[in-house]
Amino acid sequence: MSTSPEEQFPQKAFGWAANDASGHLSPFKFSRRATGEEDVTFKVLYCGICHSDLHSIKNEWGNAVYPMIPGHEIVGLVTEVGNKVTKYKVGDKVGVGCMVGACHSCDNCKSDLENYCPRVIFTYGFKDVDGSVTKGGYSDVMVANERYVVRIPENLPLDAAAPLLCAGITVYSPMKYYGLCEPGMHIGVVGLGGLGHVAVKFGKAFGMKVTVISTSPAKEKEAIEHLGADSFLVSRNPEQMKAAMGSMDGIIDTVSANHPLLPLLGLLKTQGKLCMVGLPEKPLELPAFPLLGGRKTVAGSMIGGMKETQEMIDFAGKHNITADIEVVPMDYVNTAMERLAKADVRYRFVLDIANTLPKTA
Repeated sequence: MSTSPEEQFPQKAFGWAANDASGHLSPFKFSRRATGEEDVTFKVLYCGICHSDLHSIKNEWGNAVYPMIPGHEIVGLVTEVGNKVTKYKVGDKVGVGCMVGACHSCDNCKSDLENYCPRVIFTYGFKDVDGSVTKGGYSDVMVANERYVVRIPENLPLDAAAPLLCAGITVYSPMKYYGLCEPGMHIGVVGLGGLGHVAVKFGKAFGMKVTVISTSPAKEKEAIEHLGADSFLVSRNPEQMKAAMGSMDGIIDTVSANHPLLPLLGLLKTQGKLCMVGLPEKPLELPAFPLLGGRKTVAGSMIGGMKETQEMIDFAGKHNITADIEVVPMDYVNTAMERLAKADVRYRFVLDIANTLPKTA
């Protein structure tokens, strides 16, 4: 006879979970492990809603484990630390992003690239070291090894900082790794959603010229006047695209829908870099001639290691970078998912866990 989720561990916990591929979320009682020697336990105040949460609860990637408590943009206040914890104390503002564990012995882990560890443990829906399944931030309490906890700068509001733990590091990491972070460089950002709008902000903070590339002409005013982009290209406008050919040092492509790469490659200078951070469901067509002709690179990137995630959030604190958010109550989560599926959000939903979750018990 298996133990119920409520009795599996000592710490009582409450959240909202999906129980099947319908993706419908509902109140769910469970439990968290006791605070271990190297663990940080914190009260969850806010949790961002990432597009991957929507994919996951509907099992669109085929690896869902139910019941599933999603959420990997988690922020709150420390309530307890283990006796070997050195970086955090009770009351600190902290967060947990997309992962909570890795092997710590492979080359990737030794290079502070836990995100590429073959045995990485993601924040929800993955088998943890004790055999249990990880549960995310749509819940009232979080326990994580201090290696996977980041300190949130004092000047950043917790609700608007939460999405940086996924969306922020997803664009910051490739910009740094591929050298697309130098003042005066010209970078293109494809897609103006949860990832794209943060990429624009980082690009401007690095001192770059930033061009937003979108299928929607209606987003031009927002991109330039509100987010501070220098220019805007409508990707379906052949004249605009032709005029911008060969002008960009690099492009961060955040789009998860199927879209042609050839026009984007044309925008790159010789030796330019196109970095994919979106996840289209079907393979994209990649023509070889424009790659060879300009010694261009098509690359990918997935979140970032913990050292770089802390570096990213510290940089955000220094430059006052936050996500543009819509804060919603816990019982609005299913409506938020429906709106997210239609891209009806500017630009990230954030759940007000502390103030609204208890009322749904």
